[in-house]
Amino acid sequence: MKTTINEVNKFVGQDVTIGAWVANKRSSGKIAFLQLRDGTGFIQGVVVKTDVPEEVFQKAKSLTQETSIYVTGTVQEDSRSSFGYELLVKDVEVIHEAHDFPITPKEHGTEFLMDHRHLWLRSRRQHAVMKIRNEIIRATYEFFNDNGFTKIDPPILTGSAPEGTTELFHTKYFDEDAYLSQSGQLYMEASAMALGKVFSFGPTFRAEKSKTRRHLIEFWMIEPEMAFYQHEDSLKVQEEYVAHIVQSVLKNCKLELERLGRDTSKLEQVKAPFPRIEYDDALKLLHEKGFNDIEWGDDFGAPHETAIAESFDKPVFITNYPTSLKPFYMQPHPERPEVVLCADLIAPEGYGEIIGGSERIYDYELMKKRIEEHGLGIDAYQWYLELSQYGAVPHSGFGLGLERTVAWISGVEHVRETIPFPRLLNRLYP
Repeated sequence: MKTTINEVNKFVGQDVTIGAWVANKRSSGKIAFLQLRDGTGFIQGVVVKTDVPEEVFQKAKSLTQETSIYVTGTVQEDSRSSFGYELLVKDVEVIHEAHDFPITPKEHGTEFLMDHRHLWLRSRRQHAVMKIRNEIIRATYEFFNDNGFTKIDPPILTGSAPEGTTELFHTKYFDEDAYLSQSGQLYMEASAMALGKVFSFGPTFRAEKSKTRRHLIEFWMIEPEMAFYQHEDSLKVQEEYVAHIVQSVLKNCKLELERLGRDTSKLEQVKAPFPRIEYDDALKLLHEKGFNDIEWGDDFGAPHETAIAESFDKPVFITNYPTSLKPFYMQPHPERPEVVLCADLIAPEGYGEIIGGSERIYDYELMKKRIEEHGLGIDAYQWYLELSQYGAVPHSGFGLGLERTVAWISGVEHVRETIPFPRLLNRLYP
C-alpha cells in the first residue's frame, strides 16, 4: 500500500511504501534509525539487523543525507515521538543517491542558508513555518468565503500609486510608464461597488531600502473591501478574521508549533474582541514609558509599537492617527478633522503592525481635494474619482501582511523565513 507520512495513522499494523528523502541517519551495530521526510511530514524509520536481509541493513546504514528512496515497512505507534508513529522498515529502494548535501545538521550562518534557500526549505523548521503559512492561507479563504466575500484579483501592473509613495518599482508598459503594485486597494474599492464585500490575496511590492526583520521587498497581502461598512464595522471583521486564523493554526498545526518551540499559551488568548487605544492615548502611554522624543504628529516606529503592545495580552488596535500621517483616501473623523477614521493592528511580542485599515472617503469634492493636496495628478486617478460620482456609499477596508502574520503566529524572528523565496534589499537569488 503506497501512502504518505501524514496518512500513516490509517495503517497501523499494516505494511506501507512511502517515497521519501533521508533527512538524517544514525546507527548502532544492530539498529539503524532513519529520519525520513516526504513533504507531508517527518517519521522515523527503524531498521533492525535481525529482521531484514543483510543487504537491506547495509543499504540502510550507507544511506546519505537527502538520498531519495522508496521505503517499505510496518506502521506502528510510538508514544515517545510527538508524531506518534514510526516505521519498522523491511525494505529500502534507492531512487537517487545524494552526496555532500551542503546543509548539514551543524550550525550554518544566515547568509549561507539564504544562498541555499532552495535546499534550506527542506529542514524541519522551514517545513513547519511553510505549513503554518499554508494553514493561514487556507483559513483566510475559509473565513471570507463563509462570510459572503467574493475573491477578486487586482492587477499587478498599475499606472499609479495607491498610497502616493515614490517607493515603487518602475517598468515600461510598451510606450507608457507602469509600476509593480504596492496595493490592490483602489481596485478592490471599485470591486466592492460592484459586488458588495470582496477580498484579494496576492503579491505586492515596496521599493523600500529597509533591512529590518519586518520588511520584505515582495510580500503577500490579503485586502478585503466592504461597501456600506463604516469604520467600526470593519474593526469587527478584522478582529474576527485574525482570531479565526490564529485558532485555526492552533487546531491544525500543533506539531509544527511544537517543532518551532512556540509558546501557544499566548496565542490561545487571541480571541475577539481586541483592545483599542487612540493615537493620543498611545502617545501618552509612550511618554509614561520614557519615549519623550516623540510628539503629536510623529509616526510610531518599531520600538514604539512594541512598547504599546507590551501593555496588552492580545493584538491591539491603535486608532485615529493624525491625517498628515496617512494616505489621501482615509475618511476624516466627523468631530476631529485633524485625525482620520483608521486603525493599525499591532501584534503582541514585538511583531509590529500586521493590519492597516480605514473607512474610505466617498465624498467626490473631498476626494478630489485630497488627491490634489498629495500632488498625485487628477488624470491618473480619474477612474477612481468616478467611484465617488456614481452611487457613492460609505465603505471600509484593510490590508493584512501575510509574512508578518506568519512570523508572529509561528514565533520566528525574521520575515525572511516566512516566505518561500524572500526578496530582500540585496537579495534576488535564488
